[in-house]
Parts: sequence; C-alpha cells; structure tokens
Amino acid sequence: MISNLRKAARLPQPRQGGVDLSHPARSPLGTAVVNCAVYVAGARQDGHQPAQEAIRQVRETGDGFVWIGLHEPSEVEFAGIVELFGLHPLAVEDAVHAHQRPKLEHYDDSLFTVFKTVRYVEHDQLTDTSEVVDTGEIMVFTGVDFVITVRHGGHGSLGPLREQLERAPEQLALGPSAVLHAIADLVVDDYLDVAAAVQDDIDDVESEVFSVRGSRGADRIYQLKRELLEFKRAVTPLDRPLQELATRSLQFIDPRIKTYFRDVADHLDQVRERITGFDELLNSILQAHLAQVANAQNDAMRRMSAWAAILAVPTMVTGVYGMNFEYMPEKSWTFGYPLVMVVMVVICGLMHRGFKRNGWL
Repeated sequence: MISNLRKAARLPQPRQGGVDLSHPARSPLGTAVVNCAVYVAGARQDGHQPAQEAIRQVRETGDGFVWIGLHEPSEVEFAGIVELFGLHPLAVEDAVHAHQRPKLEHYDDSLFTVFKTVRYVEHDQLTDTSEVVDTGEIMVFTGVDFVITVRHGGHGSLGPLREQLERAPEQLALGPSAVLHAIADLVVDDYLDVAAAVQDDIDDVESEVFSVRGSRGADRIYQLKRELLEFKRAVTPLDRPLQELATRSLQFIDPRIKTYFRDVADHLDQVRERITGFDELLNSILQAHLAQVANAQNDAMRRMSAWAAILAVPTMVTGVYGMNFEYMPEKSWTFGYPLVMVVMVVICGLMHRGFKRNGWL
C-alpha cells in the first residue's frame, strides 16, 4: 500500500478552469490555507469549514484529527492558527521565515519537523551555469489531534499525497503520525528520483571527459559538484530526525508507525551513499580531466621543443655564414652552397627521425 502511495503521489493531476489544482500557490480564496479537513477513522468528513470549526468538532467528539495545509504563510496569516493550536513561537518563526535545515524538535503540545524538498531541474544540455536541483521546504506540526503542514517553494505540493491517503483510510486511521510518515516517505522517494537523474548527468560528463573533446569538461564538473553539495545539504541532516522517529518512543507518534519510519530511514541511507559515491566519482573524473589537460600540455611542449631543436640547426649554420668573414671554408667554392644545404637537410632529417621514434613528434 505504501509503495502505491509513493507512485500515485507523482501522477499529474487535471487542471480545472486554468488553475493547476495539484500545485496551488494559494487557495482559490487567495489565502495561505490550501486545504483544511477533518478525518475520523481515516475517512474525510464532508464539508469545508474553517480551522476553528474543524478543531472544535474534533475536540468535542474526542475522535479524529484535523489536517491543515498552508503555502508560504505570512506572520499575519499564520497568527490565527498559531493561537488556535498553541504552537511554540520558535517553531512558528522557523515555519514562516523558512530556510531551515532538516530537523525534529519537541515541544509540549506538538512535534515540529522540517523536510527539505528537492526537485530535479530538466535541461537539454548541462552547462557551467545549469541549475540541476531546486530545493524547497515542508514544515510539519504534529499534535494529538492535528497536523499542520507549511510548504515553501514552487514544488513539493501535498495535494496528490492527501488524495492518495484519503483512498487508504486504514493508514489515515493511525492519526497525524501517519501523515508525517507519508510526507517523509514522499520527500525521500523524491530524493531517490533526483539521485537517479543526477547519475545520468554524471555519466554524460564522464563520457565527455574521456572523449576526443575531453578538454572542455572542468566547468561542467564544478557545476555538478556545486549542485551536488546543495543536494547533500538537503539530505544529510535528515538522518538524525528519521532515526529518532524510527527508534525512539515519541509523544504524538503512533508506535505502529515506527516500522514505516525505519523503511524511510533505510531509503535515506541509500540516497546518502549514492551522494557520497557521486562526490567521489566527480573527484576522480576531475582528476582524470586535469591529468588529460596536463598530458596535452606536455605533449604540446614536447612538440614545440622538438621543432625548436630541429630549426636550431639551420639557424646556427646560416648564422655562422652570415658573419661575412673573408676567410671562411668553402665560401668561394662553387659547390659550397649546395653542400651546406644538403648537410642541414640531412641533420634536420636525422633529428626529426629521432624525435619521431621517441614520441615527441
């Protein structure tokens, strides 16, 4: 079931009225609240109601939870929800201003989790200025009867994920921690997809370096290393939060979900290993490229030195005979000039043959 959710979360959703409902920047009402729903026994309750009414309904009945999704809320837009759910000011500040590292923080009434989302940027050809990965953020407040997601960036929409979870009520019945797991699973699966795409770029660069045109690869290698570093900054810090979620007994996390978090942590380890391998491979490719450049330069210098040595012979002979002394051997002889020319050609030919045998020419 979980694997099906992963695949279905990436399916393109239809557009209605010119608005892409699967990736909304703002709700149709023009607010930061993209969605607000009540779930009881894993089933979404009918009707659209504001957050205040939704949480009141849940707490009066003592059953179910509220899932509120927001996109880049301002402090003013977020203030009402902060007061309603009693969110910690430090976590609220991080959620509003973003640019956080992946982390898991514990507060009295909630857990605050930060995920870095990563998207592969398609390009026809990798250049020294190509953007390879684009990052965003998803913050998740998890409480006893609520889960609040705050998304930053133009990608990583949770709309498709919400729809797929709603078709799996047995998973949603586990409460807010099931939503937290589904988000973690989606984010890490996206890491795997990005890693596979980056692998293709590295393969292209490697082929380029070891081709005849291998002299023009350093700029692309450095660009890939910069983008890989950004990818690494999104992935590596997430290891500790996932290990906590998978191994520790945490408030607001259903013990039955821990096994699923271990699976996500295993997938994250795969991504981290691939990134480490990518970095080492790029270092090797760069070293190979620099060695190729150095060899090409050495070869050019050998050729230039060989030709300079060959040309030094006629230069020396003509220099000697250009001194115009009165008494010089063969100067008044009829065959003097042809003899000197033949001697120069023979010596230059022998030198050229020697350099050719030694691989200098």
